[in-house]
Parts: sequence; structure tokens; C-alpha cells
Amino acid sequence: MQQANRVAKNTGILYIQMAITVTMSLYTTRLILSALGAEDFGIFNVVGGAIAMLTFLNTAMTTASQRFMSFAQGEGDFEKQKNIFNVSLVLHFFIGIVVVLLLEIVGYFLFDGILKIAPNRIEVAKMIYQFLIVSTFFTIISVPYDAVMNAHENMLLVAVLRIVEVVLKLGIAIAISYLTLDRLYLFGLLMALLTVILLVIRQIYCHKKYDEVTIQIKKYYNKSIFKEMTSFAGWSLLGSSASMITMQGMTILINSFFGVIVNAAQGIALQITGQLMAFSNTMLKALNPLIVKSEGENNREKMLKASITGNKLSFFLLLFFAIPVIIEMPFILNLWLKDVPEYAIIFCRLNLFRSTLSQLTITFPTAIGATGNIKKSQLVESVIWILLLPISYLMFTWGAQPKTIYINLIFMVVALTISRIYFAHTICGMSIKNYLTDVIFKGFLVATITTLITLVPVYLISESILRLILVLLTSSIIVIPLIIVIGLNVQEKTLVLAMGNNIIKKIKKR
Repeated sequence: MQQANRVAKNTGILYIQMAITVTMSLYTTRLILSALGAEDFGIFNVVGGAIAMLTFLNTAMTTASQRFMSFAQGEGDFEKQKNIFNVSLVLHFFIGIVVVLLLEIVGYFLFDGILKIAPNRIEVAKMIYQFLIVSTFFTIISVPYDAVMNAHENMLLVAVLRIVEVVLKLGIAIAISYLTLDRLYLFGLLMALLTVILLVIRQIYCHKKYDEVTIQIKKYYNKSIFKEMTSFAGWSLLGSSASMITMQGMTILINSFFGVIVNAAQGIALQITGQLMAFSNTMLKALNPLIVKSEGENNREKMLKASITGNKLSFFLLLFFAIPVIIEMPFILNLWLKDVPEYAIIFCRLNLFRSTLSQLTITFPTAIGATGNIKKSQLVESVIWILLLPISYLMFTWGAQPKTIYINLIFMVVALTISRIYFAHTICGMSIKNYLTDVIFKGFLVATITTLITLVPVYLISESILRLILVLLTSSIIVIPLIIVIGLNVQEKTLVLAMGNNIIKKIKKR
């Protein structure tokens, strides 16, 4: 019950943060698209769009360091936590240097005929790329600090920093709307500076707050821990780099075959999906440390239960928003944006469907990582990710439409789902039969029934605000009882009820 209360508290804090940030982020995107125009917005998505991917890379690398931090906390070994922090600093400094060198080499080829960017905008695009490289280095060397915050489950700081971030981004959007300087250049510069400032704040806070955050490399350097962390971080970096390279490669492919206007549509799709996924990712931020600490306590059964419950709840949380948004996507985009880029609607629908499907196994990489045995799973996932690019390239050369790449992404997620279920079984001892019946079958049953009933207003009423409201209400009224009656087992209902009661009590006290 104490763990349920802690998860509830952290989840409540993050949801309050999201209530503030999601609306502001969507409005900020509207301002940025209006200020830059579709062409410059597409250029930023191609070149500077990798800055957004840094969040993904940072999360993946933080998870690797957090695994060792949380595991040591589960063991109750404070000195080992100091060893891990100092080793992690050294490791990520060298990783940062290597990644910067690789980015400089890749940049040489990108701007030498690969990217389709108007000649009068190529110099600005190159400057944005250099801003990206600076942000990348600071992001990587700050990973140990993010790992410490997550291991301590300090979601209040995470929430505060996120709110500060979206407020400053809104300020940037307003600024570029009124200034007469090159707006694309200014936007890239300010976004890079924002990334660096937020990371420095994290570092200062961690040094003041946590005793294990002390930089004494000679005293706390441990060769065996360095070797273990290097191996783990190497395989983890392989998996996260493969996914990052693939997603950014997808952007470059779309640019090469269809130009920056279609990249603008892709940018809208990523923004919509990213904001909606925040609801399920919020819960995972509070749950992931529990999964790793349970393994550190040598409690495999507890770790698996937390992981499986996390998959299910994450899927249902995103499903709650995904179904009505996918159905009413044309009306929502026209309501949100002044000018909706071509292909934005189909991109948003396919990408949101893909993201919802991926939630069914979203905690398994954490569970597998908690055991420390990630070599085979990361190798298989990397191959699956990388295969997307040559397959999509061949299909585009044969005349395929832009939406093909998102259809390929859906098939890739199916392959990743199969891979994760297999390794969760072989490495963690999870029962495949129980998982398929308790998570996959129940998840698809709830999704199918909700979708069919929610479509009824679409066939009865023409597109309008009234229909959007009816679709949202119908979906909400149907999906919540279905999740409770069909989706959750007895233990999960008890856990969710305890978390809900705890959040209500805390709200009443305030």
C-alpha cells in the first residue's frame, strides 16, 4: 500500500503538471507554425527536429543509468550509489564526445546533396544543426543527474522543470512572432539555449539535494562497475541510437522524396502524438523505478506484476484519448491550426495508432533491463528498427505514397511487440499465455467495443463542434466502464482504487 501511495503521489504531481503543459504546448506549436510558415517549419523538423529526438535519446540513456541507481537503492548500498554516479559521469562524457564527432561527420554528408533545402535557407539550416550538436553534448553529460532524480522518484522537480520549459517555449513562440530577424535562425538558437539552461538547473539542484551526487572520480571510481555499466550502456545505447537514427532517417527520407512541406505534416503528427502519449508516459515515470527496485530487492514476482500492470494501464490511458482524436482528427486539426499541411491528418492518425499499439509492451525493456541481461533483446530490437529505412526507401523508389512510412512503422511495432514478449518470457520468466489473455486480448476487446460505439455519432451527425463533443462523451462514457469491468483484474482494480483514493485525500488536504 505504501508503494501504491508513492506511485499515486508521483502520478498526481505529474498529471497536474500535464494539465498545465499540454494545452500550452499545443498552442505554442500553432504559434510557431504560423510564425515560421510551413516551409521553415518543415526545415526545422528536418534539421533541428533531431533536437526533439534528443529527449528520446536522453530518456533511453537515463534509463540505463537509472537501472544501476535504482538497483543499488533496492540493495540499500549507499556507497555503491556514489560509485555508480561517478562512473556514469566518466562514461557519458566519453559518449558525448563520440556522438558529437559522429554528428559532425554526418552533417557533412547531409548538407552535401542529401537534404532538399532551398539554397537561400541552407546556411541557416547548417547553423541550426550546430545548435543541435551543442544541445546534444549537454544532454548526454547530464544523463547521470536525470538518473539520480528518477531513481529518487523526485517527480515534483520533473513537473516544475517541465512547466518552466513550456512557459519559456511559449515565450520563444511569441518572441519570434514579433521580431523582424530571421525567425528560423532565432528559433533554433533559443531552443538550443533553453535545452542547455534546463540541464544546468538539474545539475545544480542534484548537487545540493543528494549526498551521492559528489564528483570524486579517483575516490569512487570502480573498475568492475565501470565494466558492467559500459556493457549495459553500450547495448542500451545501441537500441536507443537505432530507434533515433531510424526516426530521424525517416524525416530525411520524406524530405528527399517529397520536400519540406510534407515534413511539416510529419512535425504536426509527432507533436500531436507526443502530447497525448504524455498521459501514459507520466504514469510510467512513476512506475519504472518501482520495477527496477523490486528486482534489486530480489523480488521477481513483484517486478513482473508491476511491469504487466504498467503495460495495461499505459495502453488504456492512451486509448482513452486516442480513439476520439483519431476519429475526429480532420476537425481537430482544422480547429487547432490556421493552415493544415497536406498529409497531416493521415500522418496523425497512423502515428497515434502506432503509438497506442506500442504501449502494450512499453515496460518490458525496463523489466528486461532490471535483470541486467539486455544484449540479445537490444540487438534484435536494433535490427527491427534499422530495417524500416531500407524497406521504406525501396517502396518510395517504387512510387509509394508518404503515408507508407507510417504503415511500415505499425508493422515494425508488431515485430517489436513479439520480440519483447519473447524476451520477457525467456529472461524474466513471464507467462506468455497469461500475458496474451490478460493484456492483449482484454486490451483489443476494450478498444474494439469502444471504437464501434464511438463511431455511431459520426454516421448520424455532420462534422461540427457538437459532433466532436458527442464523440468525446460517448468514448469516455463507454471506455471507462469497459476498462474497469473487462480490462482490469482484481489486484489491478484494488491498486487503481487505492491510488485514486490517495490522490483525492491529498487534494482535500490542500
